[in-house]
Amino acid sequence: NEKNVYKAKAEQLDKIREIEESINTIDKKYFKYEPEYKKHILNINVKFETGSHNIQDIDSKSQDDLLNAGESIKKFISNVEDTLDIKYLVIIEGQASNYGSETFNFELSYRRALSLIKFWQQNNIDLFSMERCELIISGSGIKGVPRDTKEERNNQRFLVHIIPKPGKI
Repeated sequence: NEKNVYKAKAEQLDKIREIEESINTIDKKYFKYEPEYKKHILNINVKFETGSHNIQDIDSKSQDDLLNAGESIKKFISNVEDTLDIKYLVIIEGQASNYGSETFNFELSYRRALSLIKFWQQNNIDLFSMERCELIISGSGIKGVPRDTKEERNNQRFLVHIIPKPGKI
């Protein structure tokens, strides 16, 4: 029946909108949506020393902000309504400034992302153990987007992508 098809499509559209709106409840103090790249990204300007992946090398305010951002992700995923059949793909991406070889920058950026995950785990933020979270650690070297083209040092940072993975719609 044509009326039932329209009703089903309207219900699917409502579900898609509900999922899209759920991600908008993430704490805007720590995350911002970049429409050009179609992703939420970490809004903390972390600067490593050139060539370093050690979290202890960044300033204490940035460390505190990173802990708060991790708690924010944990809280966001924990508070997703049970009625939403949804999981989230969380990608912790390290970046590097253009320093050394391309291979070195890829490895360095991955180690930065891994150091953030370990830092969170040491502080009781374990995204791996969350049922609704699939966590990926990555490094984009000097190839990831967005990139700061004016100040290369600003690319020694993390990007955190939070992508909804809907179940059956």
